[in-house]
Amino acid sequence: MKSLRKTALLATAAVLSAMIFSLIAGALPQQSGSNNPPPPAQAPAAPQDQKTQAPAIRVPVNLVNLSVTVKDGDGNLVPDLHKDEFRIFEDDVEQNVDTFTSDAYPLSLVLLIDNDLKAKDAQQVKDSIRAVIAALSANDEAFICRFDQFFHPGKGWTSDQDQLLTELKRTETEPTMRQDAAPPSAAISNGPTINGHSAIGDAPSNVGTTMVIKGQTNKALDDAVFASADLLRERGKNRRKLILLVSDGQNGPKFNKNNFDVTVKELIRNEVSVYSLAVSSAYFDRKFSRLVGYSKRSGGDVYFAAKQSTMEELYSRITEEARHQYLLSYIPRGTDRKAPYHSIEVRVKREGLNILTREGYFTDAVLR
Repeated sequence: MKSLRKTALLATAAVLSAMIFSLIAGALPQQSGSNNPPPPAQAPAAPQDQKTQAPAIRVPVNLVNLSVTVKDGDGNLVPDLHKDEFRIFEDDVEQNVDTFTSDAYPLSLVLLIDNDLKAKDAQQVKDSIRAVIAALSANDEAFICRFDQFFHPGKGWTSDQDQLLTELKRTETEPTMRQDAAPPSAAISNGPTINGHSAIGDAPSNVGTTMVIKGQTNKALDDAVFASADLLRERGKNRRKLILLVSDGQNGPKFNKNNFDVTVKELIRNEVSVYSLAVSSAYFDRKFSRLVGYSKRSGGDVYFAAKQSTMEELYSRITEEARHQYLLSYIPRGTDRKAPYHSIEVRVKREGLNILTREGYFTDAVLR
């Protein structure tokens, strides 16, 4: 019995000794040679030297888009050309046609009406202009504007033909004040009104009319085209963007904030084509050079109309022509990318065809 008791006491003492040793060891700092060293403290990351950072890679894609109209010798559209029949030259260097489509696209059209025409021209425009609305399809949209010394935008974009007809009533060509005529008095309507406007159409107003003195005009044609191009800037890439300019072509340079070259650059930047309808006085007075210039530089077209029936026919022809253009795109190769301007020439393999497209583009005006 004594031996058993002694053995039990020794065992208990051994257990207590082991426990005491464990407690003492845990209180002491662990040495580097221990089996379970603490994880090393993480030092704050040093800022990377900016000089050693790899520069971000930026690859500009300068895609040049060309709207191309092709006509035969009689002025009829040629709708059956294929991609391999087109050739594009930039600065006399042939380019690859990277994308091609001949699909009919819906139109975004700014109808820009000259508000300072001779009485006969103004009446013909007034009587014919509604034919523009009839020439639009359900998927087209229009923005009706007018100009004289100032640019007068309408109510905004719409595809509703009833709204467009109402807008035309509110933007009818106004009479022009000339040095040999007293200002016309505004007609007064006592009939029913809708939102402050006559229900049967607003009477012409004197507000915004211009004055012609000694053959000089203060019309701001350049500014009006520039502002119209800006209205088209945000329209979708799946639409044909055009300005239908109805005017006699007269322009007062000193009344414009934007000159011809600046305005052409804005047209190219926003991929807008100008289709000009020169009223009869523009032809007889030889004042249509501005109309030809904007149409030619932007890839549009110009027409001359001496009477109302001709105008109505041309509205339909213009919208149909714009809707059925070919769209060619390419990435410039082999030309001096530092040059501020690049000339463009488009050819087709078939003979006897006339090609309408813009003559070039400014380097900083290429859409990215």
